[in-house]
Amino acid sequence: MSVGEWLFGLFDGLGEPGAVVCIALLFLLDAILVPTLPELFFVLGFKQDPTVLFGCELILAAVVGELIGIFSLYYIVSRIRVPRRIADIADRYIAFLVVSDEKALLMNRVAPMIPFAGAFIALVDSWDPRKCVFYIVLGCVLKYGAIMMASNFFFEYFSGDTAMTVTLVFIIAVIILSFVASYVRKRRSGLEG
Repeated sequence: MSVGEWLFGLFDGLGEPGAVVCIALLFLLDAILVPTLPELFFVLGFKQDPTVLFGCELILAAVVGELIGIFSLYYIVSRIRVPRRIADIADRYIAFLVVSDEKALLMNRVAPMIPFAGAFIALVDSWDPRKCVFYIVLGCVLKYGAIMMASNFFFEYFSGDTAMTVTLVFIIAVIILSFVASYVRKRRSGLEG
């Protein structure tokens, strides 16, 4: 059994409802604090029924899970007494970025520069949480919609084993490109030593 078969086998037997719940939980965990490689698991869930309708259900689950995770962290951070020094560090960090308003959350989809987004939303005084919701949802729909469409193409035009391999390579490439883009942006902003 290859690694690809093992990964895709994780979602076998869950059915479509189980895949939707699993995606929502994985995105929730990823948004709170546990990195889960959501791109990979999104495709694994999409394999259950590689249709646009089911893909849209998964995107909705991803949006809901991510919003619950991000705003749970937002609620926690906004309710505890965070020292002003930490809030100032968050403000300075955001000011270093090319985009320093709520649109940074949209850019975070391409180049992950803002860890624990919910904490940043709570700490950065100039950010409006409603605008943050808009950019989080827009980024999720755009990124995972593109991943869904590419995966749908792979599943439709390649044999089962080839489609799994091509899809895994595609997702790994997306993850690597995201980290490279993040590193380049940090270097340009002077955030890396």
